Amino acid sequence: MAFLITTLAGLSTLLGMIPILFHIKNKEKLITFSLAFSAGVMMTVSLLDLIPESIHYLQISNKVFPSILLSLIFITLGILFSNFVDKELEVEKAYDNKLLKVGLISMLAIMMHNMPEGIATFISYEKNSTLGITLAISIALHNIPEGISIAIPIFYATGKKKKAFFYTFISALSEPLGAILAYLFLSNWVTPMIMGLLLSLIAGIMIHISCYELLPNAKSSRDSKTFIMALFLGILVMFTCIKILH
Repeated sequence: MAFLITTLAGLSTLLGMIPILFHIKNKEKLITFSLAFSAGVMMTVSLLDLIPESIHYLQISNKVFPSILLSLIFITLGILFSNFVDKELEVEKAYDNKLLKVGLISMLAIMMHNMPEGIATFISYEKNSTLGITLAISIALHNIPEGISIAIPIFYATGKKKKAFFYTFISALSEPLGAILAYLFLSNWVTPMIMGLLLSLIAGIMIHISCYELLPNAKSSRDSKTFIMALFLGILVMFTCIKILH
């Protein structure tokens, strides 16, 4: 059951494919909306969920100030790592290629994000089924816009739904992979300290992607009304989900 709910939470990423299944005339508007909405979700998840949760885990074995300091160090490491990946995936400045890069970087970051989430969901359910289900619902809800941040850029960069589905599906599989790792090796090895550091690292990666990839590419269309509306809608949706599920 723990593996099943973790897998379902991960596969919710595929719901991010829904916008590309319909014929939408205004491609620019959809891209702007999707990227800005995803950025709002990722920043809200990072600032209001991952970082506080990280500090909570770190405080189990450390005092408040060292916990905050460790979290900040690993957030910075996450930003630096994401920047390194960004540079390695540097492509020509053509619009479609920039979109492809956004999709690929989002996929890598979300895979890194989802794997420890899979571990956390599996272990949480094993210890407390109610907590595990609550966590899985929370993860499923914010996986949908994360799927959008992969599927939309890759589809409009390549024009291929199958390719968008493939990369989104690969990202979705990282959640059950985390559950498998937890079952086989990590149940007794993953300490609160390690979970705290991992969550801070992931938060740093997602903040970098939001600020340096999603937002600049969303804003480049100059449709400021759609950009602002989507950004705040992403923040509002994720903020509401966090409040309800916590």
